[in-house]
Amino acid sequence: MAEDRESRDKEMLTYGQGDEEKAGENQAKREEIGKVRLDYSRYSGEDLYSDGQVEDELLDIVKHHPSSEFADIIAERASWPVLYHLSPLRENILEWVPFPAGKTAKVLEVGSGCGAVTGALSAKAASVTCVDLSRKRSLINAYRHRECGNILIHVGNFKDIEPCLEDDFDFICLTGVFEYGRDYIGGDRPYEDFLRLLLSHLAEGGRILIAIENKYGLKYFAGCKEDHLGTYFSGIENYREPKGARTFGRNGLERIFRSCGVEEYHFYYPYPDYKFMKMLYSDEYLPGKGELSYNMRNFDRDRLLLFDEKSAFDGLTEEELFPLFSNSYLAVIGRDFDVKYVKYSNDRAPEYAIRTEIVMEGGEAYVRKCALSEAAREHVRGMEVSCDRLRERYRGGRLEINACSPEDREGMSVRFEFIGGVPLSQLMDGCLERGDTEGFYRYFREYVDRIGYNCEYPAADFDPIFSNILVEGDRWTLIDYEWTFGKSIQTRELAFRAVYCYLLEDARRSSLGMDRVLRELSVTQEEAEAYRSAETQFQSFVTGNRLSMAQLRDKIGRRMMRPQDWIDRYEDSSAVNRVQVYEDRGGGFSEAESFFAEDAYQGENLIDLELRFGGEVRRIRVDPAFGPCAVKLREATLNGEAVPLSRRKVLSANGRVAFPAGKEERNRPSIVFGTADPGMCISLERLGRREENILHLRMDIVRLPLSMAEDLAGGR
Repeated sequence: MAEDRESRDKEMLTYGQGDEEKAGENQAKREEIGKVRLDYSRYSGEDLYSDGQVEDELLDIVKHHPSSEFADIIAERASWPVLYHLSPLRENILEWVPFPAGKTAKVLEVGSGCGAVTGALSAKAASVTCVDLSRKRSLINAYRHRECGNILIHVGNFKDIEPCLEDDFDFICLTGVFEYGRDYIGGDRPYEDFLRLLLSHLAEGGRILIAIENKYGLKYFAGCKEDHLGTYFSGIENYREPKGARTFGRNGLERIFRSCGVEEYHFYYPYPDYKFMKMLYSDEYLPGKGELSYNMRNFDRDRLLLFDEKSAFDGLTEEELFPLFSNSYLAVIGRDFDVKYVKYSNDRAPEYAIRTEIVMEGGEAYVRKCALSEAAREHVRGMEVSCDRLRERYRGGRLEINACSPEDREGMSVRFEFIGGVPLSQLMDGCLERGDTEGFYRYFREYVDRIGYNCEYPAADFDPIFSNILVEGDRWTLIDYEWTFGKSIQTRELAFRAVYCYLLEDARRSSLGMDRVLRELSVTQEEAEAYRSAETQFQSFVTGNRLSMAQLRDKIGRRMMRPQDWIDRYEDSSAVNRVQVYEDRGGGFSEAESFFAEDAYQGENLIDLELRFGGEVRRIRVDPAFGPCAVKLREATLNGEAVPLSRRKVLSANGRVAFPAGKEERNRPSIVFGTADPGMCISLERLGRREENILHLRMDIVRLPLSMAEDLAGGR
């Protein structure tokens, strides 16, 4: 096996030897961008997978801007591809993985694309071997990581490159790639064949990491389009189209793993999904009720909003169904990790960007907080000082402070106890759900009393929100106090902020209101406004004035469409959008000689009407709606012949009739009705009636506010 590896190394990594023509040919198949090496020896010369011109934009950005400027560029350009490919949050899906100390790991990244996670792998590994179909994307990857001397990128189809890859990788990573197995591999069982090929390149004791969407993810039921096909419910309907990428549910992935002889695998659950992961759960640590509130993350396409995903997730967590409906999976083939939960707080200024983990070692759990860069080291180390100050302040009181201690010599992480209990926010939610407002305020007063102890002491946590306090019997413990300042802060300001944040987190809590809270705290409206302003300033301080993900989504401009609004609008208009028809047989119009035309409305703005009547009918009156409106007659025929609407006395209406200037358009008038009882009349006496007649009318219609309709109908 060593001889085979040596021969492959020579084939892939050495420049040509022998005659000059051979050496020149091999030299042309390789390129270096800074310290990154690219190998084109298996490249077809054509990029079969491309996002088009945006890749030129991305290449220009990474050539001329350091990664420290990407956040500003993302905010400025408000472009989904720029956000997707360049956001540092993309690294979250693999940045947490505990690689061996000393950077000894050997990594294979299949489908490395523009390098969204390549940098995170390079920072942890001895070497990173990338494979990608696209030369343009590989150049983007190379330029953005040009200072990394441990990256080699093979450009070409994985199936062509695979025979030359080594067989001792410690980690093989696929981020949004496994679902393209049919395109990479082909054949009748492409995903099984793909996995078998990957397994053949894994070192003993190595792991394969697969980040992939769940085709039964809750977001797809709630109205997000399928990530790859851009259509609604494609995965839920089991991909009726024969082509395109395919994702799987958990059971489907497990079947593939087992069919390839995989004996050990584990699932993690990225939330809201693997693309911009904020939290990562595991089977040992699943989400609790109220935790999953970051669901409006549609950046690339418009979406429907069929139901409230937070409420649905709450129900799924209670029924222990979250693993089946998680939006994404990170499947680990091989041994599990000690890390069971991860939360990222890296949408902040660099000096405050941290990662929080729950770690299980030897059957015991603890919490670890890690600085994500050298810039955040001081912030993490300050938590030890905050612990000491707060413990001193609350000594003799009824609020415990979770113990904090250093974990490494470099000061890049600290360790906290894992505390049992229920978040105070969950207890308060329970009161509101039961309609027990007084129970809520009993908790609230208890909260104010406990956090307000020794309030003159020069140390205060600015962020003692309800979810940061765990309650177990009479024991209340503050578990997160990273925003502790060396000064006293008024208790009523802290309590106001806690309620303010509590209401913002969940729209269902809005019934609580703030009026009674202000009375409970003796806070005036002016003071409340000052506290809100202070909160805005605090958020700007934490984020470094960077746009949040929600703000970026709004700036990119994708819509969230609520079908319930359409239904309400339809039900509201159903009593108005009705067409009533009157027939005059010589005695004038009367309700007795009228009827409602069924199915006349073809949508909200189109009326298509076919009326059958006998030769005794002299006039037809059509009331197009039961409210002010404007109509444009597109077609009017009697027995297949055009009705000359512009002829005198053929058409009349209780609205303002306007005929177009063009001769050919004269027979398509518009009418504005400034009344709630609009009606138009067509006289049939001079139109050559038959014994049996068919009148066909087709018109556009728009409902108008009464004041506007009156102005238009009465205008000159």
